[in-house]
This record gives sequence, C-alpha cells and structure tokens, in this order.
Amino acid sequence: MTKLTIDKTTKIGAILKANPAAGKLLMNKFNLGCIGCGGADQESLAQGAIAHGLDVEELIKELKTIL
Repeated sequence: MTKLTIDKTTKIGAILKANPAAGKLLMNKFNLGCIGCGGADQESLAQGAIAHGLDVEELIKELKTIL
C-alpha cells in the first residue's frame, strides 16, 4: 500500500492503485464502479462526485478512513 494524499484533485485511478480496498468502498457505499471505469486514471474525485451527484467531501472522508 502506498501513502497517498486525498483531496478533490486526486485522481480516482491513483486511489485505486494505492489501496485496492478503495474500489470496494466506492462500490459498496457509493455505488461507483470505478474499478472498471476507463476514465478513472483521468478523473478526479471532484469530477467523479459531480458526475454521479455525490458529495465530494463525504467521498474524501470515507476514503481517508482506509488510506
């Protein structure tokens, strides 16, 4: 596992690479299929949250509990 700083600009792909458990969290808690998404390496947390109608601060808070 790699230590990663999580903020609104962090790329989703970087989060998934840093900790594979993040994919399970995103799928189970937020219903996001980021693992299979081709845009994960280019899309930031803020962009993903906006696209899916989610609160980016909630995503960050939850991801920080496992990263």
